[in-house]
Amino acid sequence: MVTGAHTLRRDRVMTEHRDGVAATGWPGVVATDESPDAPRIGVLALQGDFREHARMLTELGARVIRVRRPEDLSGIAGLVLPGGESTVMDKLARMSGLVTSLRVAIAAGMPAYGTCAGLILLADRVLDGLTDQQTLGGFDITVRRNAFGSQNESFETDLDIPLLGAPPVHAVFIRAPVVESLGPAVTALARLEDGRVVAVEQGHLLGTSFHPEIMGDYRFHEYFLAKVQKSVAGGHSGVASVGRPAQ
Repeated sequence: MVTGAHTLRRDRVMTEHRDGVAATGWPGVVATDESPDAPRIGVLALQGDFREHARMLTELGARVIRVRRPEDLSGIAGLVLPGGESTVMDKLARMSGLVTSLRVAIAAGMPAYGTCAGLILLADRVLDGLTDQQTLGGFDITVRRNAFGSQNESFETDLDIPLLGAPPVHAVFIRAPVVESLGPAVTALARLEDGRVVAVEQGHLLGTSFHPEIMGDYRFHEYFLAKVQKSVAGGHSGVASVGRPAQ
């Protein structure tokens, strides 16, 4: 259910950063001298609001790796794909040779969480994309890019999400996608008042059309880290308990 939608103030509009490149393989958590128990979470840092995700994950106890080079993916236990511009991320990922490594890792079961453009990158099918636009895939969904129009149509609203409990999530939509269709293994976690799906889950994958990291709501990131913990418990090295930082 949606309540109180209103126009997004310009001072909250996501700053886009265009830097870096990234790449390769996943098999579980590797303990390090610096922090032997912390989960190693990669944040794709090619472009977009990766800094906000990195800060939130660090506050929750994760060891964050900003993924820009081929070696950055070695040993990570999960990956966050930030909001930004999906077409730019796609081009940078292909230029860097990252795409194949990420597709293999996601198909092998690496937990991944995509917000806004990150959700587009995880989708199997994209409507209103560029003719040469590609995705990493894995999520059996069809998303519509820029479903709400231009940046001027960005907005905020409250979403009741039973998975996360009370209070509602104050969701920020910035040139956001919506999920047009879901495969049988996909669960819709949140819908707008008109029924359009804006949060989804499929096994090890999680996606939101909106930006919890901008509003400082830790619950989706906590839920994602729980997925990572479950993954490493299936045979990889132990992960310390993580939780919301003291307020």
